[in-house]
Amino acid sequence: MKKTLLATALFFATATLHAQFPAMAPGSRAGAQQSIPSIGVVFGKLVDSAGKPISDASVVMLHNRLDTVTKKRKDVLVKGVTTKANGEFFFNELPLMGIKIKISATGYKPVEQAIAFQMRMPQGGGGTRPATGGGGQPDMSAISAMANNFEKDLGRITLQTDVQQLQDVTVTASSGRLRMDIDKKVFTVDKNLVSAGGTAVDVMKNVPSLNVDIDGNVTLRNQSPQIFVDGRPTTLTLEQIPADAIETVEVITNPSAKYDASGGGAGILNVVLKKNKKTGYNGTVNVGVDRRGGMNGTASLNVRQNKINASVAAFTNQMRNRNTGNTDQLLRIPGQPSYQIDQFNRGTTKGGFVFGRAGLDYFATNRLTLSLSGVLVNGKFDPSDRQYIDTSFNTGMLKSYSERQTISHREFKAKGAQGGFKYIFPTQGEELTGDFNYFSSTNDGYSRFNTDVYNQPGGIKTGERRQQLLSNGTSDQLTVQTDYVRPIGKAGKLEAGLRTQLRELSNNQGNYFMNQTTGEYVKIPSATGDYRNKDHVYAGYVSYGNQVKDFGYKLGLRGESSDYVGYLLDPTTQKENKFEVKYPISLFPSVFLSQKLKKNQEVQMSYTRRINRPFFMQIIPFIDSTDQQFWSRGNAALRPEFTNSLEVSYAKTFKGNNSFLASVYMKTSTDLITRYLDTIDIGGGVKRGINTYINANNSRSIGAEFTSQNQLKKWWDLTTNLNLYNSYINTDNILGYSQDAIWSYFAKFNSNFKLPKNYTVQFSGTYQSKTNMAVGQGGGGGFGPPGGGGAASAAQGYIKPNYGFDLAVRKTFLKQQAASVTLAVNDMFRTRVFDQYTESQYIIQNTRRRSDAPMVRLTFSFRFGQMDMSLFKRKNLKAENEGMQGAMQGM
Repeated sequence: MKKTLLATALFFATATLHAQFPAMAPGSRAGAQQSIPSIGVVFGKLVDSAGKPISDASVVMLHNRLDTVTKKRKDVLVKGVTTKANGEFFFNELPLMGIKIKISATGYKPVEQAIAFQMRMPQGGGGTRPATGGGGQPDMSAISAMANNFEKDLGRITLQTDVQQLQDVTVTASSGRLRMDIDKKVFTVDKNLVSAGGTAVDVMKNVPSLNVDIDGNVTLRNQSPQIFVDGRPTTLTLEQIPADAIETVEVITNPSAKYDASGGGAGILNVVLKKNKKTGYNGTVNVGVDRRGGMNGTASLNVRQNKINASVAAFTNQMRNRNTGNTDQLLRIPGQPSYQIDQFNRGTTKGGFVFGRAGLDYFATNRLTLSLSGVLVNGKFDPSDRQYIDTSFNTGMLKSYSERQTISHREFKAKGAQGGFKYIFPTQGEELTGDFNYFSSTNDGYSRFNTDVYNQPGGIKTGERRQQLLSNGTSDQLTVQTDYVRPIGKAGKLEAGLRTQLRELSNNQGNYFMNQTTGEYVKIPSATGDYRNKDHVYAGYVSYGNQVKDFGYKLGLRGESSDYVGYLLDPTTQKENKFEVKYPISLFPSVFLSQKLKKNQEVQMSYTRRINRPFFMQIIPFIDSTDQQFWSRGNAALRPEFTNSLEVSYAKTFKGNNSFLASVYMKTSTDLITRYLDTIDIGGGVKRGINTYINANNSRSIGAEFTSQNQLKKWWDLTTNLNLYNSYINTDNILGYSQDAIWSYFAKFNSNFKLPKNYTVQFSGTYQSKTNMAVGQGGGGGFGPPGGGGAASAAQGYIKPNYGFDLAVRKTFLKQQAASVTLAVNDMFRTRVFDQYTESQYIIQNTRRRSDAPMVRLTFSFRFGQMDMSLFKRKNLKAENEGMQGAMQGM
């Protein structure tokens, strides 16, 4: 049985790598030995009995192969080197089977040792699965995990007395678009056809457990997760990441102490970028267009020569979006006549961005790698919006009718530098990494609001208002981090790390109204904002995990402290008001327990504690009145919220690539930060509505989630996800009452069909029942008035049911299927509508919005080159990862 599994693993791993990266020489016969990919790497260091390096020793690599003339097997020289002055030697591009190393030096006993790349099937998650997914395409996340398996570190070899025994090499393989680990779900994006040519928002619409609203806001179990890029926190939005640049998406519902404790209790959504796997000589080119004429494209190239690895990458994406919406708002303020505002709007967005990156990696030794890279970004956007607004008293008498046209322009420029090192110790699995990332950006723009007032729709013009908003800002960020990993015993692992993040932001926003007499814009001090702030976060963590037979555990503790200081210019006195908050060190424990059962089953329990600190714009008491209908203001009295999470999961792997994951969870939060509709006195006893933030007493959510992945036929796989949950927010401290809890459910399916002649079809859909507003859902913070108007309040409203379907077809062609064409249709029946109801003591509001649907995209993709597996192990990717995310923050 073991031999059968071993043969199966070798077959799939070899076939996958061969399909992805050409290895056959021109004219080679199919099935000949030359078709086996030469991707093995061997390195080490020769020393004498005293530990001193041995230089100029002869080290040769032999390959046992069949002689086509004599029909007998013999050893053939593959490569030969002499050791350097420090005793080191290095081989790459070696066959995966039948190789051995011979070492000889004057005065030393010769050494001969066979090298076996022995492969074992995956252990995590149970079952045995090949490293290919839907459509026969290789699972690049599995290949990344296999990187170490094709690299042999022989360590220090003492020639006189000892030869270090070679360790087994383990192949970790997975199958399908979704890999379900007990602590996270990993979604493979290159098998998600619907998102081709789109952005990360399109990707998230098809990731199990995630729900995406019309503005691109993502919720996980009805809460907003913290967005990571390559394992690091980021402030970029998902619309600023091209889908074709993403390798996988990791959904981490209960993060351990290794991750930042900030971000609330919704968990982490980790976006892993493709560029980090582009190693060796290889490249990709993607071009696409949508039905609005929006172009998108990606290109990357990586070349390695000796100790230098050079890479360049570029991404571009155009936006040609359209949306419609309407908002009905009833104001019933005591002592004032109640009146109704009906607003309808049509919006468009044109623009795009270009991102470029160049990097160098220097392999100083077999164990030490140094990396340095730089990024440049430039983006321009031109959103516009036209609104039709009716205002009437409760008597039915029309108060006013107006039409407002908004024209905006926004531009940003960014640059950054990243560097890092990675050192691999002789002990297998022990490593030390360090990295830094510096990022700087500038942005500026304007918005012009032209409002014409009429006595009635289509009637006589009675007045006009001309408003202008000018804005500019800067951002500087420096992050320094180091991580250390050390194996202890047979299965133990100790991890520890330190991190410092320093940020400085500034923003200057001027609000102007036109003087109808002079025809000139006049600045309104009370509606102008000029602020800057500094934000520092210091953190450290330590965790230890081990395995005792079938029982595993991981215990972690993280400590974090932070402080920030903000300066807000008083528009009247022209003096700066200082707002300073310091959070002392808080401890965040995490506990993970797992028990493997018979028949490929596993049970896990986890507990974590996390924090959500209010960001600067939620705190400063500046009134943003750029939208005359919907004002907003921060709350300087906000406190951070703390969340405790408990989750129990059960995983089962069946035959034929079928798997099932069930989880029950509970989250409790104190001092929950939530949006709130309030009123403000604008003088003369007149009040109006305003959006702000408050700390609710507490919140609680419980639920159960079920995810299943089934291979129904060889040509048909289906992934389904169902989340049942109940959320409740206690707002007695503000409202004197709390909104009733609602039982809700969210369902999603994704079906893939592999058809003849290299066609693949994907059909997916989602359904969201009536649900409370998502806890912690952001919004606003934008550039001028919100596109659809209205406020989002987690404490005072709910979202009505909605559903939608997506369809995509892909055709692959050329040698080794290197090229593909994908046609994708999002929201094909135009049924996804964001319909929200909000109510407070003074305001009742209904908001209904629809995005540009159906959206059709056509994308062409071409890949080329071959892979150098050795780079996976020795590169430190953390610095360049943060460079990608930092360069996009200015968007």
